[in-house]
Amino acid sequence: MTLSTYLPILTWGRAYNRSAFSNDLVAALIVTIMLIPQSLAYALLAGLPPEAGLYASIAPIILYAIFGTSRALAVGPVAVVSLMTAAALSNIVEQGTMGYAVAALSLAALSGVILLAMGLFRLGFVANFLSHPVIAGFITASGIIIAASQLKHILGIDAHGHNLLELVISIIQHLPETNWITAIIGVVATAFLFWVRKGLKPLLQSLGFGAGLTGVLVKTGPVFVVVATTLAVWLFNLNDAGVKIVGEVPQSLPPLTLPSFSPALLSQLLLPAFLISIIGFVESISVAQTLAAKKRQRIDPDQELIGLGAANIGASLSGGFPVTGGFSRSVVNFDAGAETPAAGAFTAVGLAIAALALTPLIYFLPKATLAATIIVAVLSLVDFSILKRSWGYSKADFAAVLATILATLALGVEVGVSAGVGLSILLHLYKSSKPHIAEVGQVPGTEHYRNILRHDVKTDPNVVTLRVDESLYFANARYLEDKIQTRVAGDKAIRHVILQCSAINEIDLSALESLEAINQRLREMDVKLHLSEVKGPVMDRLQEQDFLSDLTGNVYLSQFEAARSVAAS
Repeated sequence: MTLSTYLPILTWGRAYNRSAFSNDLVAALIVTIMLIPQSLAYALLAGLPPEAGLYASIAPIILYAIFGTSRALAVGPVAVVSLMTAAALSNIVEQGTMGYAVAALSLAALSGVILLAMGLFRLGFVANFLSHPVIAGFITASGIIIAASQLKHILGIDAHGHNLLELVISIIQHLPETNWITAIIGVVATAFLFWVRKGLKPLLQSLGFGAGLTGVLVKTGPVFVVVATTLAVWLFNLNDAGVKIVGEVPQSLPPLTLPSFSPALLSQLLLPAFLISIIGFVESISVAQTLAAKKRQRIDPDQELIGLGAANIGASLSGGFPVTGGFSRSVVNFDAGAETPAAGAFTAVGLAIAALALTPLIYFLPKATLAATIIVAVLSLVDFSILKRSWGYSKADFAAVLATILATLALGVEVGVSAGVGLSILLHLYKSSKPHIAEVGQVPGTEHYRNILRHDVKTDPNVVTLRVDESLYFANARYLEDKIQTRVAGDKAIRHVILQCSAINEIDLSALESLEAINQRLREMDVKLHLSEVKGPVMDRLQEQDFLSDLTGNVYLSQFEAARSVAAS
């Protein structure tokens, strides 16, 4: 481990050149233009003032550029984490108060510390407990909740709720209060943004625009909506007609802030911070690895934890809220030609300039436009095809996906993701507690042994060979005992049982005690127990115990050797 291991900037920084500088600068310009409305929108989603979105996109990006390993990942506020922030804080502090902003800082700090600790102790594997189907189900349900939560801004009404049912009921109750001017702005902005995603590219190509310019214009579509609707509100004084606007945004760089160290508050935020950390890390590492693979680059998951941890701590010290790597902006960053994390640092500089100079220009920006930006962004994440795929492939995975979606929609994001993780672990334990155990025989003319139910194989009536296709541990050890007992007790001709251990990667203490019990029972039946194809690490553990010295049979290098030896005895 060297200093450059923990500071990847020392690696890519040494090779930085003029070409990389120009490419990073162009990418940063495009991402900055895209990120300004996104940052404002996601702050709105998190229940915070719009400037918090800008602040959360400056220091975190710089810190990630120093500590992160991805050359293209763009760190900042994202939809799902912003929703989880709002869900966590609204249960603790009243939205719009100073305490709410301080709680957001504390949530970011706590999330940063959790990520940093996981990275330093190399605990990135914890994220593996979130299976892809669960993540897909959670993001789909979260996308629906986010879109529903923004309808109040589209319609210009007050509506609240922590889950889909509460939101729908609240929206229906307040529907008569709809501000029709706001609704027109919101609906037109949403429709235009959807058209930009689907119809603008073919139109520009038909007009003869080049691929590069077309891509830039499509990706900066939200900026056109922001400019047009802001001008409309300003020219026609629509704010006097009840159109809610962003209003005054402080014209300054991110302030130096401190999270609360109150034990009572931190204890309430601990579980949400952990869930935000894990969800954010999984989303970020998925994007980072996908983009890195396209250039044959390597991502270090544990160092990514450190990079994201530093970014979140930076957000807590600069007026922000929890952040992670965003899918859409990272793809834009990659497609725009970003070669190093310096592109992120240049983006931070661009956003700092925007925070200093451009905030007066968004005074008349309608909140309905920001809501439209969020709706269009999150609905692209909704993917119900995962239900069809999981149903066709694995009913257990389907159950996990469906439970995650329903729990998230009905009970909220924290309960939803917790239910998905819990169910995934329970289903894994259930499946591994009843491992596939195949009785095998020799494929004629070869040294291979295959399942007697699937292949035409040779068997010896005095010998039973069982292949266990799972590591042996406390949850499935007794199942193996019962399988062997049932097979041997019903056949008096059996004199040898061979366990083919080619798929066994570990045997824990409970499983070892079960093997000792199996060995003793078979001894009482005058049947010998043999092992074959035991892996080195497993054999090392067995040799440290008395089991091998008490084994009634032998341990063989291959199944073929074991079968030939016992047949000759």
